[in-house]
Parts: sequence; structure tokens; C-alpha cells
Amino acid sequence: MPRSLRHKPPNLTSPHPARGVAGEKTDMTMTRILNGLEDSDTHGAEARAMARLGFLEWAFAADGQVTPQVARDALAHPAAQRAESDAAQAFVGYLREATRAFPAAHGRRGRTRAIH
Repeated sequence: MPRSLRHKPPNLTSPHPARGVAGEKTDMTMTRILNGLEDSDTHGAEARAMARLGFLEWAFAADGQVTPQVARDALAHPAAQRAESDAAQAFVGYLREATRAFPAAHGRRGRTRAIH
């Protein structure tokens, strides 16, 4: 059998963009979401809405907490690097926004005591 036709098991220990804890699941999810968004011919608000749904699907499919580092890893995924459609580019934009850490709001602390 030619070497190119042999099944090669995935190497989960090698560094790979977007692999992280979720392994191939994250890689497959990114590829599937971005392929779907690339097939879309939507523009403007409709493209951003589709991208938001894709971002939420990506975030909920992740194993563990989605941190800014997880978003940075996803941005390094080959499919994210070559995003072309408006929806795929908007998805990449949401990933970029997710790389920024925001401090937790402290305004709600003690609210229940003030109400009761």
C-alpha cells in the first residue's frame, strides 16, 4: 500500500492551533463552522448574525472554559487565517474580540442585602 494511502492516527500531543484541551473536536468544529460561513452569501447585519451564531456554537462546543488564550488559539487555525466571506470574516472578528480580557464587574456585590 502506498505510504500516502495509509491511515495515520491523529497526533494529539503535537502542538496544533485550536487543538488545546478539546483536541480534534475543536479543530473539526472550527473547520465545520467556518466552512458553513464561507458557503454563505450573506452580507451586513445578516452576515454578522450568522457569525454570532457560529461563535456561540464554537464557544459552547469547547471543552472547559473559553478564555482569551483559547480564542487566540482558534485565530491561529488555518481556516480562520483564510476567511473570505463576510460571515466568516465577522466570525474571526468575534474571535478577536474574545482575545481581550475584561475585568469582572463588581457592581452587583451586596445587592441582595440592599433589596431584602
